[in-house]
Amino acid sequence: MQKLNRYISTHIAASISLVLLVLLGLDAIGAMIDEMTNLQHQYDFSAALRFVFYSIPGSIFGLLPFATLVGCLAGLGSLANNSELVVMRSAGVSTGRVVWMVMRPAIMIMVVGMMITEYIAPYSESIAQSERAIALRKSDNVVSHHGLWHREGNQFMHFSVVQPNGILYGVTIYSFDKKRRLLNTLYAERAIYQRDHWLLEDVHESYPQQGGIESKTLSSKPWTTDMSPKLLNLLVLDPEHLSILGLSDYSGYLEDQGLNNRPYRLAFWKKVLQPLSTVTLVLIAISFVFGPLREVTMGFRIFVGVLVGIVFKTAQDMLAPASMVYGFQPAYASLIPILICLMVGVWLLHKAR
Repeated sequence: MQKLNRYISTHIAASISLVLLVLLGLDAIGAMIDEMTNLQHQYDFSAALRFVFYSIPGSIFGLLPFATLVGCLAGLGSLANNSELVVMRSAGVSTGRVVWMVMRPAIMIMVVGMMITEYIAPYSESIAQSERAIALRKSDNVVSHHGLWHREGNQFMHFSVVQPNGILYGVTIYSFDKKRRLLNTLYAERAIYQRDHWLLEDVHESYPQQGGIESKTLSSKPWTTDMSPKLLNLLVLDPEHLSILGLSDYSGYLEDQGLNNRPYRLAFWKKVLQPLSTVTLVLIAISFVFGPLREVTMGFRIFVGVLVGIVFKTAQDMLAPASMVYGFQPAYASLIPILICLMVGVWLLHKAR
């Protein structure tokens, strides 16, 4: 039985890994094509290539459930085509035992993928965004469409570049009163974190006055804010590229500021429930091979796997904005498609016995 366990685990793990590598390659090619339209200033082909390379770990999160589904369908399908599953069943191996043999390598790959998305992807994505922003940044103090915006109280801020080491470039701050009237505008060429505050360098301030605008220039100025380098590194990344802990921390920060944190709560629950999503899709793959896809070609199995994966992701993507519009809990947006797939998988397995 140990040899059988090892044989199936190796076969399924190889199939999932191959599908994941193919999907990552296709995703990288697509990302590289998109980046070609942004080539300008110092952002040349080699810089775009580095950006895509550093972004690869962050793509694993979205592709892993899909790769697991197609990989299990392909791996189990090849065993079925060679009549190996029939021999196993004839030898007294139960369906539940086969399910566990397939689940083990899928869970191991899922754990490795989760570790990458938790500890490697946020850091590599932060480097990618930082290098890209520096290469695309202009030397003047005009706020461009690159960089990021943030609000804290009555201040609206724009940062051209956020580096992981606590250095900002192109800091623009608009301060308003309670009636949303502009009080002053501040631009700093650079900001460096100093333990409990930021030190702004090459500062230009403007104050609207009756009949004109008063301006002054300072070589440096302290800036006190609740934002730390850790929070800014979370802000520069899209929610899907953040770790579970980072999503929890930044969601709490936005709630304290009275800002909308639902996109981050939604991403948090998607990551927390991803192991259940993967297990459910593996169950769907097993039920398909034992049930309706038992005697079809490999190409048709892969087609069905791609179709199911697209439907599953589309359902989650449709429920995500629905949760923000209609106000129900973000966890339900991720959980409802999982429960539907789980019921379908259990029903098909029960029917195939």
